[in-house]
Amino acid sequence: MNNSKALSWDWTESQVFEDAVMVAARAAAVEMGASPVSPATGAALRMLAAACGAKAVFEIGTGAGVSGLYLLAGMSENGVLTTIDSESEFQAAARSAFRVATQKSNRTRLINGHALEVLPRMAKAAYDMVVIDGDVREISSYIEQATRMLRPGGMVVIVHSLWMDQVGDPARREMETTQMRGAVTSLLGDERFISNVLTCGDGLAVGVYCPPE
Repeated sequence: MNNSKALSWDWTESQVFEDAVMVAARAAAVEMGASPVSPATGAALRMLAAACGAKAVFEIGTGAGVSGLYLLAGMSENGVLTTIDSESEFQAAARSAFRVATQKSNRTRLINGHALEVLPRMAKAAYDMVVIDGDVREISSYIEQATRMLRPGGMVVIVHSLWMDQVGDPARREMETTQMRGAVTSLLGDERFISNVLTCGDGLAVGVYCPPE
């Protein structure tokens, strides 16, 4: 990467204002090893939620609530964020962040559990967005379930889709890298989706679900 491109990416990250609640949530996430989304990635999630008028969002990977705070900021005022994580400590931090942000309790539903056990029980065609930030080894199964859960016109969003800048390097053949590369390539080639990869943060693959009539 040339220096100008690196400076451009750094500049876009610096343009996102984060209030004290977000700063505290991000610090908690880093301390706990929860790998929070970057400010520009969070801002993109907020924008996408607003763009589709999201009222029902499902998030795989709660972390410490950084991405959830951004999603809630973009969703409609009566929207509900359902978020799942197998780490109860992460979810406790997220619940605290949502409370400090004065989000109404009925706007969030936190589920502690393993995604592949919970996702099949979620309603079909009921969600405006499904955000994937879970175990990369299971990402293809997450996308399959997300497709079932999305309403027509809804979005599937894959966080960390560039996987530490390794996905674009064909020489990188680590298991996590190849899983992410395969999942993103599959989404981009799926005719049921209008899709693209945004290069903010660690990458954000976005697909708008347009199933054949």
